[in-house]
Amino acid sequence: MCAGLRRFRLTYMGTELFFGEGAVGRLARFLKGRFSLVAVVTGRSSARVSGALADVEGVLREAGVDYFVVGGVRPNPTTGLADEVAERVWREGAEAVVAVGGGSVIDTAKFVTAIAASGGRAEDYVRFRRGVRSCIPLYAVNLTHGTGSEIDRYAVLTVDGTGEKRGIGVRYPVASVDDPRYTLTLPKSQTLYTALDALYHAYESATSLATSPYTALLAAEAVRLIKEWLPKAVEDGRDLRARYWLLYASMVAGIAIDESPTHAIHGIEHALSGLKPELPHGAGLAIIGPELIKLTHKAVPEESAAVLKPIDPSIRPVPEDAERAAEAVREFQRSVGFDESLSKYGVGRDDIRDAVKLALGPLKYLWDSTTPFKLDEGVIEEVIRKSL
Repeated sequence: MCAGLRRFRLTYMGTELFFGEGAVGRLARFLKGRFSLVAVVTGRSSARVSGALADVEGVLREAGVDYFVVGGVRPNPTTGLADEVAERVWREGAEAVVAVGGGSVIDTAKFVTAIAASGGRAEDYVRFRRGVRSCIPLYAVNLTHGTGSEIDRYAVLTVDGTGEKRGIGVRYPVASVDDPRYTLTLPKSQTLYTALDALYHAYESATSLATSPYTALLAAEAVRLIKEWLPKAVEDGRDLRARYWLLYASMVAGIAIDESPTHAIHGIEHALSGLKPELPHGAGLAIIGPELIKLTHKAVPEESAAVLKPIDPSIRPVPEDAERAAEAVREFQRSVGFDESLSKYGVGRDDIRDAVKLALGPLKYLWDSTTPFKLDEGVIEEVIRKSL
């Protein structure tokens, strides 16, 4: 184990999270003697490339538990995909699910465990037509330092054929694993996108109308760690210490949004990546984020300046520093190699109207009660246009 990188366990909202190298072995006590068959849900390749799947299979064999692997979960997963996985899990009689992947995999698995136990379709849940009554057990082995889905209750799916990327509170995992070794194989692009996702989780939770001193404390620590360690991870993807602290920052930011949900930046991004699934979530946030930070800082300058202090301590808690706050984040993103636009992912002027319609219509629930400024059609149009 790398010196100074401590293994630890914490419990949050009933989830036991095991953090550090080799933590996956701690799942054995949850599995042995409790289940005869479990489903292992994965993405397309990261579970195998990272080595996590081999480790999980070893734990299952050691625990004497039979299993089958359901792969192919893709980024920005859909309700139809969740239904397909849930049907197989139910038909084969899996008694629990082990999710091995990043946010998309863990989010899909959350819905799968609900559908397998409570019936219905994923669309029923994301449209609030059906509530989660019960779930089969879920264990999460996280492979990215981005979403915090291994520790929070949220899950996101896009409704097939509509572009509605909807997030709801589904359930907490029974137990989760955060092992920084599994993030060493993240390519540079995913290193950036996932860490920037965590950055915006922290910023929005601290500036949400639902924020608290506790949330602000977590958020500031997450931003501090990302500012310090993301440049090192970009420079050397095999830097285990950098991965450890980015993973910790992501987890802390996950708790922060669980306590104080995100607002306008996530709300608009969900509309964009729902329309263009090829747009990585973290990239979408980082593209539109600075323009919305400007508006957020004007509305809640004290909260904004406090959480951005690690990035630029000269930002003052006054509305007049809104442009400085936005530029500080934009410059940090550029310094680590992120300088993208929406047009790279096929978003054009013809898509603005559809994105506005989604954000102000079916996705309004994502941001309406938490955004600290007035978000209307003109604001959304301007933010997207400037980000093309």
